[in-house]
Amino acid sequence: MKTTKLSLVAALAVSAAFAGGDIAPVEPVVAAPVAATSDCNKDTTINAKAVAYYLTSDNAGAGDLFKSANSSAAGAVTFDVSHKLFDGITANFSAVGYVNLGDIADKDFEEQPNGAYINVANLTGTFGDTTVIIGRQLIDTPLVGGFDWVLAPGAFEAAVVANKSIENVTLVAGYLTKWRPNNKGNTWVNLVDIDSGDNYTVGAVYGADALKLSAWYYNVDSGAVASTITGGVADKYTAIYADAGYDFGSFNVSGQIISTDYNTAKDGLAYALKAGTEFSGVNLTAAISNTTDNKAGFVGRDSVYTSSWNYFASNAAELNKDTLSWKVGASTELAGANLKASYAGYGDEGSELDVIVGYDVTDAVNLGVVYSLTDSDVNTDIQKDATNQVELFATYKF
Repeated sequence: MKTTKLSLVAALAVSAAFAGGDIAPVEPVVAAPVAATSDCNKDTTINAKAVAYYLTSDNAGAGDLFKSANSSAAGAVTFDVSHKLFDGITANFSAVGYVNLGDIADKDFEEQPNGAYINVANLTGTFGDTTVIIGRQLIDTPLVGGFDWVLAPGAFEAAVVANKSIENVTLVAGYLTKWRPNNKGNTWVNLVDIDSGDNYTVGAVYGADALKLSAWYYNVDSGAVASTITGGVADKYTAIYADAGYDFGSFNVSGQIISTDYNTAKDGLAYALKAGTEFSGVNLTAAISNTTDNKAGFVGRDSVYTSSWNYFASNAAELNKDTLSWKVGASTELAGANLKASYAGYGDEGSELDVIVGYDVTDAVNLGVVYSLTDSDVNTDIQKDATNQVELFATYKF
């Protein structure tokens, strides 16, 4: 789970598109097409970025942290193109090309030594208060979405409609046909060929002043396939998600609940509470969550407040039992760098420590470092069972 902000190309976005426990109460926004500044064609916008990424781990103490056999490195270039066909209708494309720098096949990012794919290819139409997006796009809802990690964000083929006719309320509906999981190269899972083939969500979000509310309903027939990637329950399901948050000025509070009705497996219930405040320039947060009977259903990523960089809190569940999780975090800015640290415990399932540093060298160049220490079982209390992991990345926009 990654906390890097998604770069949306006229796609449906919910909240600030952050992963795991960093999500605030959600509020959907449909990004408007951006007019190009080119003198030769003011209807076309072209943006590009290059990314270099390095990841290494000691595999739970079984290897050297920076040994080449435990490391991966790659570079990628992404081109985003948006072209206004006529008033209200825009075509959007995002192409990704990448190359791995190592020679160990099972360590390749995107699962291939090199390659390319079209991550976004859609038509976006705006008709008054309604926006329609059809085709490949980036989607981020509480229980279905991708995140921007490694070389490119995960994506979907879908039809999405968002309406803002009611003041302070956004209504969203989406039907998914294909899914490209994060870091899976040009692998698109055909969702309509799985079970009954219906994967959709409808949601309503309210936001005014300090109060935020949202409610979502999901039907996921492809739950069995999604579980092989997310670690969830191998069963189709329906799910209800709701959250609420209020900012009192000096501090803020929020809560969320997820009820998952599996087709044959034991149903699950999850809920979480979070509070935050600011002290001497440092933002402090504390969250607690509980999963009952079974894991919460999700595709791509969840939005539970206690989720961390490497672990989805939705998966912290033992069958027919309650599993309590918690997380504390702090973030600030120092000498131009954004600093963030958090520590989370997941019942008997494990714990995770994350330290994240981001620095904008210029408006075009960004550097980042992530250190994580993930213990698969805190009860063993043996250091070698914990995995040290370091990620280094640089982004250049041109």
